[in-house]
Amino acid sequence: MLFQKKLPVSWLIVGLGNPGDKYEDTRHNVGFLVADELGDRGDFPIQRLKYHALTNTTVIGGQGVLVMKPVTYMNLSGEAVGEAARFYKLSPDHVLVISDDVDLPLGKLRIRKGGSAGGHNGLKSIIQHLGTDQFPRLRVGVGGKPHPDYDMADWVLSKLTGEDKKVMDEAVKRAADAVETILKEGIDRAMNKFN
Repeated sequence: MLFQKKLPVSWLIVGLGNPGDKYEDTRHNVGFLVADELGDRGDFPIQRLKYHALTNTTVIGGQGVLVMKPVTYMNLSGEAVGEAARFYKLSPDHVLVISDDVDLPLGKLRIRKGGSAGGHNGLKSIIQHLGTDQFPRLRVGVGGKPHPDYDMADWVLSKLTGEDKKVMDEAVKRAADAVETILKEGIDRAMNKFN
């Protein structure tokens, strides 16, 4: 994969998660993990604080992108996304959001052009701030809660360990591949390849 130095920003890549060591490697932070994987591949650390997010600009798949990890906490992610989208005058169809999904099996990817928040507070906030649910998203399955009585918040904020972590590490790499495909070949090709 070739990363060039600079092109005007035409895409926003948003990895959702919660800031701080307490949330590192949790199911809810999969978006951060994918953003970091992209940063590692392209040797661009995502650490510049701007738009209430850790950011960096780069070129992925021939497109100028701002990669961001909002530091607002999940349920306020839309503040960071809305601010950056307005600054770069990006239409919602050029805001790609990467999030966890408890309704998908662990490690499974699902790319969509738009849709409801599906109970995800980060997506809910972004829909509110963009004024539409028609923006692409890449959801990474974190598996459903292991027991009906298990608290959902406890589940998504639990650390990935053992076999689950191995599966997720592979999924994060595939998700980064999917982001590259979306930017290089378009969302339809990516959906055919990764869904």
